[in-house]
Amino acid sequence: MNSSSCVIYTRFYHHIHTVNIREHCLCWIQAGDKTLVKDQQRLDCQAGDLLIFMRDTQWDVINRPPTTHYYQALNLQFDRELLQQFHQLYRHQLPQPLLAQTTVIKKPLIALLTAMQRSHQLLNSQHSDLLKNHQLIEVLLLLAEQGFILPLGREKSWADKVRHLISQKPAYTWSIECLAQQLHTSPSTLRRRIAEHQQTLGELIRETRLEIALVLLQSSQQSIGDISAYCGYESHSRFSAAFKHRFGFLPSDLRADNTLSNFA
Repeated sequence: MNSSSCVIYTRFYHHIHTVNIREHCLCWIQAGDKTLVKDQQRLDCQAGDLLIFMRDTQWDVINRPPTTHYYQALNLQFDRELLQQFHQLYRHQLPQPLLAQTTVIKKPLIALLTAMQRSHQLLNSQHSDLLKNHQLIEVLLLLAEQGFILPLGREKSWADKVRHLISQKPAYTWSIECLAQQLHTSPSTLRRRIAEHQQTLGELIRETRLEIALVLLQSSQQSIGDISAYCGYESHSRFSAAFKHRFGFLPSDLRADNTLSNFA
């Protein structure tokens, strides 16, 4: 199961450059403000708003905590397999048009937010995938009742498949031969497929590791050193430099003190 959830929290303002949205995602802003910027487009969200991120989009993301508290948001991500199941079961009963762009819902249904909270608890538990899928489909149905139906979208690309494998073991020394074996293809074919996305294997590995690190810095109590090692960086300084080059700020900018322990 590839659907996932996490709670993002920080007491520090930060501007994240070029966040890649890999799957459709709901973001319930619980405290603070969020701004999305792309070219001439700008979306402003406040506490209580529900933001629907569309897959395969890119945004600069600005998170602003309240003066005396943390920025906090519950993120719920849906994989394509779950959406396919949802469409097979209910699409013919839901005549509304499919959602076409990233959208802010200013007054989300209380039942929808409650279902998101239950989904988060289940996804981070030992319960069965069957039960987790059932709860996520409830979220999608409640979202549809408010007039928003997530499209199924394209099939997963070769780059998506490679990123998924890397994300399972981000510190592993991945080679084209190893990945090709996992994907049941030849190294030459996989190399060619990756090149079609204007990327190299090294770029895919670095991108995946840093995206994982960003989520862990915002949603876990792991130390920067532990996150650095988990994502395959032997040197703390190299990790910090790579992270700043990619996102525009240092990992320590999110961890200037030990206040994350308040969320244990």
